[in-house]
Amino acid sequence: MQLSVIILNYNVRYFLEQCVLSVQNAISTLDAEIIVIDNNSSDDSCLMMKERFPTVKLIENKENFGFPKGNNIGVAQAQGKYVCILNPDTIVAEDSFVKILAFAEEQTNLGIVGCKLIDGTGNFLPESKRGIPTPWVAFTKIFGLYKVFPQWRLFNQYYAQHISENETGKVAILVGAFMLMKRDLYLDLKGFDEACFMYADDIDLSYRALLKEKENYYFHDTAVLHYKGESTVKDEKYMKRFQEAMTFFYQKHFKKSLFFSVFIKMGILFFSFVKMFQGKSKVKPGPESYVLYSSDINLSENLSVILKNKVDIFDFKKEKMVNSWQVLKGKRVEIILDNQHVSFRNCIKIIETIKDKRITFKIFPKNANFIIGSNSRNERGQIIKIK
Repeated sequence: MQLSVIILNYNVRYFLEQCVLSVQNAISTLDAEIIVIDNNSSDDSCLMMKERFPTVKLIENKENFGFPKGNNIGVAQAQGKYVCILNPDTIVAEDSFVKILAFAEEQTNLGIVGCKLIDGTGNFLPESKRGIPTPWVAFTKIFGLYKVFPQWRLFNQYYAQHISENETGKVAILVGAFMLMKRDLYLDLKGFDEACFMYADDIDLSYRALLKEKENYYFHDTAVLHYKGESTVKDEKYMKRFQEAMTFFYQKHFKKSLFFSVFIKMGILFFSFVKMFQGKSKVKPGPESYVLYSSDINLSENLSVILKNKVDIFDFKKEKMVNSWQVLKGKRVEIILDNQHVSFRNCIKIIETIKDKRITFKIFPKNANFIIGSNSRNERGQIIKIK
C-alpha cells in the first residue's frame, strides 16, 4: 500500500466530513487508506463517519488522548509505505497526494514533507515552513521582527523566509496540520512525543527527523486549505500556549533558557496590556450579496430562502471561474462553491486567487446538507445547514 492518511478528530464533525470527502477523491487513483481516530468527541462525528463513510477505518477512543497519542494510535494500524498526518479542518486537492508522493519518491534521504497551506480566506499560512525555534528565533517571532526585517537572515528564520511560499526547498520544521513521511521513519522516531499534549509536537517530531540526519522539505506545488480557528488569536492565552510549547522543546533538546523565560513573560504582559485596550473585536458586516458557482438553479433558489437574500447563480460551464472575480471587486460578496460541479482543487484555486478582504467563501460539499467556510483565520468557521 502506498499511503495511509491519518486524521485525528475532536468535535469538528462537519469539517471532518468535508475533509474525508476531499481525501477520498485525492486517493482514488492510489493504493491508499484513510484512518480516522476520534478523541471522544461529544458531537456526532462517529455516527456521521459510520453513516457517510462506512468503509473508512474508524478508531473510537474513549477519552481525549491529545494530538500526539491520538495520531500514534492511528499510525500503529497503518499499512502504507507513507503516512500523512492530516488535520480534520483541511481540504486537499484531488491531485495533492499524487504530486507530493511523486516528489517524495525522488528524494534519497527523505525526512518529512509539508506543503503550502492557505486559510479560508485564501491567505498563505506562514507556519507551513519554519526554522528551528531557538530562543533568539522565538524572540524574533513574538516581537514581530521577522515582519520588520523579512530579508535579514538574523530575523527571518522562524517562518523560513529564505524560501518563498511558491518555492520548494529544504526547511527545518513542518506543521502538524499536514506532515507526510515514510511510515518506517515515523516508527523509527517513535512517533509524536506523548509527553507533549499539543502545540510543540510537530516541532519536536520535525527536529528529531533532522537529528536522524534526514532532510525535511516544504513542497509548494499543491495548496491545502486549512481552517485555522481560534487557536491563532494572538492574545495572552496564545502567549502562554507558546511558552508551554517552547519550554517543552527547550527542556528536551537544549539547555533551559533564562533569556527565553524573561522575554516570554514580557510578551505575556505586553499582549495582556494590548487586549485591555482593544476590547471586543468588531463584528464584521455580513455580505451584501451571494454568488453561487454552480449550474444548479434549484440549489440557488433553496439557498436564497435559507440565507434570506438573493443568491445569483454563476454558471461555471459558461464562464471562466478564476478570472471572473473582477466584477465582484469592491463589494461585500459571499461566494458559494458547489462541489458537485466544482472540484476541491478548483475550490482551493478560486479562494487562493481571489483573496479579497471583502469577499468570503463557503463550500457546499458533494452530497452534504450544509455549506461551510471561514471568514477569518481567527474564527472557528461557519456552518449553515441547507436541507
